[in-house]
Amino acid sequence: HEGSWDSGTSYMKVSQVSDLSLPTEARKCPRECICDGTKLTVACVEKNLTEIPPSIHEITVKLDLRNNNLQVLSRGAFMHTPYLTHLNLQRCNIIKVKEGAFRTLGRVVSLNLAQNKIDVLYQESFDGLSSLKELHLDHNRIEEIQPGAFTQLGFLNTLSLTHNQLVYIPNMAFQGLHNIKWLRLSYNSLNNLAPEAFAGLFTLNRLSLDHNELQFFPSQTMMRLREVTRLDMSHNPMIYLGEESVSMAKLTHLYLNHMSLQDLSDQTLSGAPLLSHLDLSHNQLRSLEPLSGPKELTSLNLTGNHIYCNCYMRPLKEWARVGGVKLLGSCAGPPHLSDELLQTVAPLDLRCHSRGETLKEEEEEEESTANTTPIPTSKPKQKAKCPVNCECNIEAQHATCEDRGHTKVPRGFPTKTQLLDLRGNRFHHLPANSFPGSSQVVSLHLEFCKIHEIEDGAFQGMKKLFYLYLSDNDLTFLDSRVFAGTPELTYLHLEGNRLAQFPGSALSLLPSLFVLHMERNAISKLQPTGLLFSATPKLKELYLSNNTITVIARGALVSASLSTLHLDSNQLTEVPTQALTEASNLEELNLSHNSLRWVGPKAFQPVHQSLKRLYMDHTGIEKMSSEALLGLGSGLRALTVRGNQLKELPDLSPLTGLEVIDLRDNPLLCDCPLLPLRRWMESVSLEVIATCGHPPELRGQKVKDVHVFTSYNKTTSSTQKTVPLNI
Repeated sequence: HEGSWDSGTSYMKVSQVSDLSLPTEARKCPRECICDGTKLTVACVEKNLTEIPPSIHEITVKLDLRNNNLQVLSRGAFMHTPYLTHLNLQRCNIIKVKEGAFRTLGRVVSLNLAQNKIDVLYQESFDGLSSLKELHLDHNRIEEIQPGAFTQLGFLNTLSLTHNQLVYIPNMAFQGLHNIKWLRLSYNSLNNLAPEAFAGLFTLNRLSLDHNELQFFPSQTMMRLREVTRLDMSHNPMIYLGEESVSMAKLTHLYLNHMSLQDLSDQTLSGAPLLSHLDLSHNQLRSLEPLSGPKELTSLNLTGNHIYCNCYMRPLKEWARVGGVKLLGSCAGPPHLSDELLQTVAPLDLRCHSRGETLKEEEEEEESTANTTPIPTSKPKQKAKCPVNCECNIEAQHATCEDRGHTKVPRGFPTKTQLLDLRGNRFHHLPANSFPGSSQVVSLHLEFCKIHEIEDGAFQGMKKLFYLYLSDNDLTFLDSRVFAGTPELTYLHLEGNRLAQFPGSALSLLPSLFVLHMERNAISKLQPTGLLFSATPKLKELYLSNNTITVIARGALVSASLSTLHLDSNQLTEVPTQALTEASNLEELNLSHNSLRWVGPKAFQPVHQSLKRLYMDHTGIEKMSSEALLGLGSGLRALTVRGNQLKELPDLSPLTGLEVIDLRDNPLLCDCPLLPLRRWMESVSLEVIATCGHPPELRGQKVKDVHVFTSYNKTTSSTQKTVPLNI
């Protein structure tokens, strides 16, 4: 008969186990080791061993060889201990694991090789470990994983490669890991992942890539990970996440904290419908739009960001309230809301002032800060070369002179600086070549610097500049060569200036421009000068809110790339249908807070195949043609007409793809003509809030509760006839 012990994998013959009753000499416990015959363990810890003791008993199950000096694991190093299940080789000064070193260890479930000096994982380094479930390779010097290194580890659940020197993960690097659950690659120097780096990891549900050097979210690589539920990307130097960056169908927990995020698209997570926890803490976000995609989100962590709690945060608050999302973090400004919790700050307190009030408030804040900040007793120690009255962080590659009273752009920043924050100074004028030695700067902040003139070539030499913030200055005009020398500029913020014309010629030197913010300027017309197509062929998002636009001429929006256009809070009196004819890929159009009054037939026909989101809140619309939305079918995802004067609505039944609809605050006439709307409301799973405004006796009642429709429905069912719509 046979006996067994709780190793989970091995069975031993009684004749072998009975050897334990032999004298100590016969059991051959090496003199440098401690042997436990009951538990079948051997520990030879910190004995300066240079080889594995050959006299370790054959039936040993657990072998602990920590803190020795083995250096090289030769082929067949463990051939005398075939019944091992646990092997610890931490801190053994191991430089190389030769092919076949573990070939006789088919029962080992846990192998610890952490804190050694291994630099390459060879093709057959782990051959023979067919039962291995845990492999720890942390704190080595691994910089290369050869193809096929893990092909024999078909039962491995956890692979830990943290604190190594990996820079790149090639295609198929982890081939053979058919049961892997958690892959840990934290604390390396990864800056690139091949598209098929994680191919074949069909069981992986947890991936740790924190503390690396990834500057962009590896979307293509991550799409292959169908089963991953937890992804940690924290402590990577990412600045922006674009549309559909995260397309991971089963992802529930995403950690993006302690990065350098300044912005992320509202569509970043559109491919992560099951996300429940999102950590964006300790980034550089000043505001955030509602996030499309996640339907299960319960927690959004914004702690440690510089969130400015004004009207731009109101949509996020409303979205969080409706979706039951807990917001973690607090307001950094304005002063009266400083340190208010995002979860509890009242939406009505999230206000935007006029430009004059904003500047006055900021000046008062500066004076208050100046009066309360104690004078330092000694000059702070400079950690690196840095201009006077600035702070430079070499490790983070950031430099800031924010609100320091500079009248000229400081010079002498560390050459590797990537983020340069100069907001809140008083430059007034930027001469040519204002930023010498800043060729590595990716993000430049010049908000609230009272700049009224920028000379041609002011940013010359900033060949890696990706983000430029010139918001809230006094610019009235931009010369044609203002942005010369910035070929990579992708995100440009010009909102809050006094520009009276669209700066098409200045933008012609920006072939990579992707997002342009022109809100709160003085633009009154968009002329047919090919301002988008010829000047900025890649422009995808254009924000022109809060200007004085009355006319958008046909040809003014010629662009095959434009997908987002915000024209809210202008002076338009009609939908710019003709102007939209050349914007064939437009997905989002915001016309709220204009004076439209009437929406004619086929108003959105030019963009009917691409349009996904249409906003027409508070536009004074009194009537919409029955064909106003003609052509907008299953592609439309969001439609809002809140706060208008509508008594009737066109047929919404063709809009089968709607996910969001807002009909609130319209004085709807609750009579026969509205019956199709009532029936449509009953047929969709959306929450549709619509209120009667007429007749007087029904004013204020919800459309779905009005008894007159109930009686119509009963009459219809009993007579089996269609009720006429113009009784």
